[in-house]
Amino acid sequence: MFLSPTTIDENVWDWVVQNRSEPWITIAEVITILGNTLVLTTLTVLVVVGLAAAGRRVDAVYVGVGTILGYALMQGLKFGFARNRPPIEDRLLNIDSFSYPSGHAMMTMIVFGLCAVAAYRCFAWVREHRWILLLAPLLSILVGLTRIVLGVHWTTDVVSGWVIGVLWVALCTWVLARYESRRRTDVPADAG
Repeated sequence: MFLSPTTIDENVWDWVVQNRSEPWITIAEVITILGNTLVLTTLTVLVVVGLAAAGRRVDAVYVGVGTILGYALMQGLKFGFARNRPPIEDRLLNIDSFSYPSGHAMMTMIVFGLCAVAAYRCFAWVREHRWILLLAPLLSILVGLTRIVLGVHWTTDVVSGWVIGVLWVALCTWVLARYESRRRTDVPADAG
């Protein structure tokens, strides 16, 4: 039997509303803050400034431009789909913007993902301890789940946000690799 996305959304929604309780609600309210625009903007600015100050300008542009264009994409999708959020009476946060995709899920995947790639490129310790890179998607997954628990997103909003975020980071990384490949081939060989 095939379940439509709407059926999945409604089934998960019903289960969450009937089963959410403390302390999980309070924990969700705290974790969801990681996906707020102010937190992600502050993190992005700090990383971009730090990378630029360390002479890693290409990585600074990668994180900064990737985040800004990712945010524009997310807003475009929200207004393009104009999907309503779950019923207001069961929301635990007062939000009135469009629902699809989840901005928290998508932007945490983008910002944390871009920062993880930059950290891998810039720090030998990160390259030697690759497991630390798992924090980026894990934090995004936690933030996304809070959006469902708090009743402000449908499940498909969150899953789509994660998927679009991963694809965006992959695209940005591919562009960065192409740029660096072309830059290397454009450098003339020493006439030693």
